[in-house]
Amino acid sequence: MLRKWGFFILGLALILGGSYLANAIQTSGGVVLKEVRFAGDQGLTQSGLLYVPVSATPAHPAPAVLASHGYINTREMQSPFAIELARRGFVVLAMDMVGHGYSDGAVGQSKDLGGPAALRYLQSLSFVDKTNIGLEGHSMGGVPVASAAASQPEGYKSMVLEGSTPGFLGAKAPAKINDLAVVFGQYDEFAPLMWGEPKGSMVGQSKKLAQVFGVEGPVLVGKIYGTIADGSGRVLENPPVTHPWEHFSRAGVGGAVDWFQKTLHGEANVLAPEDQIWLWKDVGTGIAFVGFICLLLGTFEVLLLLPVFASLNVPAQPLAVRRRVKWWLAALLTAAVPALTYFPVMKLGVLFFPMQLFPQSVQNQLIVWALINALITVVLSLAVRGTKPTFTTNWPKSFGIAIATIFVGYLSLVIVDAMFKTDYRFWVLGLKLLDARHAVMAIPYLILWAIYFLVALRAVAANLAVKGEGFILQMGAWKLVMCLGFVVLLAVQYSTLFRTGLLFTPTEPLNTIVAIQFVPLLATVGAIAALTYRRTNSYVPGALICALLLSWYVTAGTATHWYPGFKLPTPGAARALGTRDPYFRSPSRPARGRLNLERA
Repeated sequence: MLRKWGFFILGLALILGGSYLANAIQTSGGVVLKEVRFAGDQGLTQSGLLYVPVSATPAHPAPAVLASHGYINTREMQSPFAIELARRGFVVLAMDMVGHGYSDGAVGQSKDLGGPAALRYLQSLSFVDKTNIGLEGHSMGGVPVASAAASQPEGYKSMVLEGSTPGFLGAKAPAKINDLAVVFGQYDEFAPLMWGEPKGSMVGQSKKLAQVFGVEGPVLVGKIYGTIADGSGRVLENPPVTHPWEHFSRAGVGGAVDWFQKTLHGEANVLAPEDQIWLWKDVGTGIAFVGFICLLLGTFEVLLLLPVFASLNVPAQPLAVRRRVKWWLAALLTAAVPALTYFPVMKLGVLFFPMQLFPQSVQNQLIVWALINALITVVLSLAVRGTKPTFTTNWPKSFGIAIATIFVGYLSLVIVDAMFKTDYRFWVLGLKLLDARHAVMAIPYLILWAIYFLVALRAVAANLAVKGEGFILQMGAWKLVMCLGFVVLLAVQYSTLFRTGLLFTPTEPLNTIVAIQFVPLLATVGAIAALTYRRTNSYVPGALICALLLSWYVTAGTATHWYPGFKLPTPGAARALGTRDPYFRSPSRPARGRLNLERA
């Protein structure tokens, strides 16, 4: 009995322990974390997480910071900045940009991405010192904070751009930027796009940066230009990190904390910039993510004990007696083909334009990649015929147990959100609850993800299962095979970046960063596929669980692009971009000319 309940109990323990740790860190020092909704422009409703230190009261208003995440991310990605600033006595509003997270609208519907409305909301709070407000944005998050500054030149005191630039993506930049810190990684994958330099380590030589800083010649790292007292202060930090590390590193977070402590006044608890505890919050939510996967596996095991699903209990019937040439060939193809097709098919995927039924451009590209890989799998299966595997499949009960398994996992997150105000995540990996809009949005995507996983996991079960193989060995092998191709792809990309300052494929920074999530997600798919096949002699329950999980994961965490009045870009223009979607300009085609801060 303990064997059947082991994963379930372990999952619950990890979820509760990890979530408790995460909550303790994000509320350290008595900080109160609130879910907020506020009125945006164009009739949109925006969302955010509000961090309120105990020292912030109407009688003693506190300095505040508006923080914005980057493209296809959500407000939770700003928790390192929010935690460190809040424990020092700053009120922090971590906003969801328009078209992201729980904010209404779509990318492209609002050029300012909700920044001005978020600043107005922050100013409306009685416990906020309206004369001491800072703005911080990472990557595309520079758009809403710069737009907020442009809308109210006197409504903020200082700004931090993490891996970003003024006037990014054509957004309006303020005519005069108050005290500004630029934190840009030496290995930032977007240096050409942001500052017109081929490498992040060369950003100090950028003519655009020199103009923003009001100097002639190169900008020196760490030197404060201008005067903080009159709002002309400028500083460049150039830590040895990549673009996604800028908001997940002691250097990136410390640079922002240091600048706001220098430029804003009235925080209750001044601490050294290097005094940071935020990582333990992500350790906690990362442990909870592992617990969530264990809970799914355990729930499946427990459900098989119920009479309604008992008939699904069938011992696996693998074809292979041991790992021979055919097994190794199948393993190689399973690992290599998805990674080899990733970049070219994601480029092709931009032609699957957002539409009402499929409104998320990035997910559309991923669906194209998945379906083309499913087609390749079918072709390879037909070309290499062998003994036909025997599967024992009960479709109605397979649907039932898959839905029940995901329901229990989803319910666990509902409880965690209510008790601890956390979700399941670590760094770029994040699983959050679906609101009503995204729940409806996920349904059409679910059908397409199901097609992919039914084809892919059938091939895995047919070719990689070995008779008499132990559970731990089989699960480990399947997890490794599923994610190994992307491990190699990322190793090639980043070993080249750290050696030369450029990715192996310099024009693919967006897709490279999104591929980081493939490693843990595909390993999870391998674990689910292995356990469900061993217990049922069928690939169907595992495929349906994975389809439900991925449609939930991607829909909740990425950006929405379609909205009423959306106009399709021309196919030629989309192809020319050479990036994940037709709304993000390629770093291989940086803007030319000098920055005009008066006109930008």
